[in-house]
Amino acid sequence: MKNLILFMSLLLSLPSLSQTKATKRIATKSNNFGVTYSLPKTMLTVNAEVTKNTCKAGPYYRYAEKYLGVKNPIEEDKVYYELGNVNLINKGMPDPEQTYIIEFKPGTVAPYAYLTEDGMLCAINAEYTPPASAGLEDAQKGETGPVKATDISVFSEELLMAGSLAKQAEVAARQIYRIRESRMNILTGEADNLPPDGQAMQLVIKQLEEQEKALTNLFTGVCTKETAYYDVSITPYDNLNMEVLFRFSDKLGIIAGDDLGGTPVYMNLKATEKAPVLDPKEAEKKEKALKGVIYNVPGKAVVDIVMNKKTLFKGEVQIIQFGSREGLAPVMFEDKKAPVKVFFYPETGAIKQIIQ
Repeated sequence: MKNLILFMSLLLSLPSLSQTKATKRIATKSNNFGVTYSLPKTMLTVNAEVTKNTCKAGPYYRYAEKYLGVKNPIEEDKVYYELGNVNLINKGMPDPEQTYIIEFKPGTVAPYAYLTEDGMLCAINAEYTPPASAGLEDAQKGETGPVKATDISVFSEELLMAGSLAKQAEVAARQIYRIRESRMNILTGEADNLPPDGQAMQLVIKQLEEQEKALTNLFTGVCTKETAYYDVSITPYDNLNMEVLFRFSDKLGIIAGDDLGGTPVYMNLKATEKAPVLDPKEAEKKEKALKGVIYNVPGKAVVDIVMNKKTLFKGEVQIIQFGSREGLAPVMFEDKKAPVKVFFYPETGAIKQIIQ
């Protein structure tokens, strides 16, 4: 099974498909009225979202239920990972074995073509505007700072002077209830010294809430999240059955496919539309018959990605390697006064639109 697999991890990055950049190439006498381009081949990129959870126990977790009624505080420091959204991005990459020249006849009115930066065809005799990015939605980053369950800035003198943990917990709980009472008095207008205006009141309320949260964390503990994205790319040339993309561990996150420390994540790929396989003589005959502007007619396949018999992704994709190559007749481009305009999908090399 001929498949090229690339494994790459991107820590704390946000996935998106960058907008296709196209360059206008004009056919002139200096380049023999020809523009060279490459047809693409399909590369599938699996993007996996992984969340790292870092949890720190508070020093007073044993007293969380007694003083605050919290029944499930964090009782020990731990780090664990969760596998989130898994998406499939269908990319086209230049195929060095499929490079061609668009030949314009001398005298054609301003013949030109638009190519991507890496030489894939976007349009002929037509202005090309790259479509808006169709990438994955940016995900909000989790907290990335150091995780602290103890913030000494909220320790009062009374709390610092308390001897045992039990006594400290009791003092901290009293401070929490005093803060709650102060906030309620301000909100109901019963406080002796009310803030002078609404903005000042919001600032005071915010500070009280931050103090309460910091003290509460001493009982409940703190858990923060960091989101990272990992890419695995594969270039399929045949059907795939239970192809291991990577492995996932709730203790380690994403690990390599040959690391047995995690659960395998599989890709299954099955062709639904595939060009017939030609024998060598037929293939050679067809190759010689291809003239004009060569383009791709992609095949199709269904893809599903699974882990522990659970489907993480399922969908249909176009696979250039399962399709065929055809040619636009050279006569289409010989009208010097009204040249034919052709638009292509640069990621597949297929025709999008022909305007005559």
